[in-house]
Parts: sequence; structure tokens; C-alpha cells
Amino acid sequence: MRRLEEVREFFIKDRYAMVTTGIEIEAVDGGYAKCSMKIDERHVNATGHVMGGAIYTLADFVFAVATNYDDVVTVTTVSQISYLGTPKGDTLYGESRLLKDGRRNCFYEISITDNLGNAVAVASTSGVHL
Repeated sequence: MRRLEEVREFFIKDRYAMVTTGIEIEAVDGGYAKCSMKIDERHVNATGHVMGGAIYTLADFVFAVATNYDDVVTVTTVSQISYLGTPKGDTLYGESRLLKDGRRNCFYEISITDNLGNAVAVASTSGVHL
């Protein structure tokens, strides 16, 4: 198992998630990760709302952090996201929780909320261990 700082150092190589979109890794543990993304003009679409792709990027990245925490390379095979509401706060949080882990496959539920506690999205993601 890696410590939080080691995980941050490893995932800084994910330039899109951590540098371009500004996602921060807040916490990691076996089968769990929490990340945050401060909303700014990079994340807003033409209508002034947070773009669905920015929200999905947070969901996908928090899944990656949770599944690759123990040095087992895991990639997404299927992911479905449901958007529940528009963020009202200025920061999004993604939490990924392991529901089932097998020898080759895993299944996670990812919740996206804002800093005011509003539900923004939920994703169900399956992965395969390489």
C-alpha cells in the first residue's frame, strides 16, 4: 500500500486530470479514494454550467486512484454516469467505493457532490485488473 504522498507523486503523471483540470487527491485507502476539483472557468460550458465532461473526468480519475492504489494496474471496462443536479458550490468532490473485487474484475460506485453537500452525479464503473 502506498501513502497519500506517494499516490500523489505517482498520479501527477496523469497530466490531464491533475494539471489541466486541477484535480487534487484528498484521501486513499484500500478500495477507496476521495478527490476534489475547484470549479473555475476551465470547467464551465457555454451556458455557464459545469460541463458534464469535467464532472465525468473527476469520476473517472477517482476510480483510477482507488483501483490503482495497491500497485495493481486496473483500467475501466464500462462506466455509466447519471447527472443528478447542477453544482451550487465552488468545489466538487468525488468518492469512489469498492463494491466487488474479484481476481480479474472489480466494480465501484462513485459519488460526486459539491462542497455544499448537493448530489451532482453518481457513476457505476467496472474495471479489469491487467
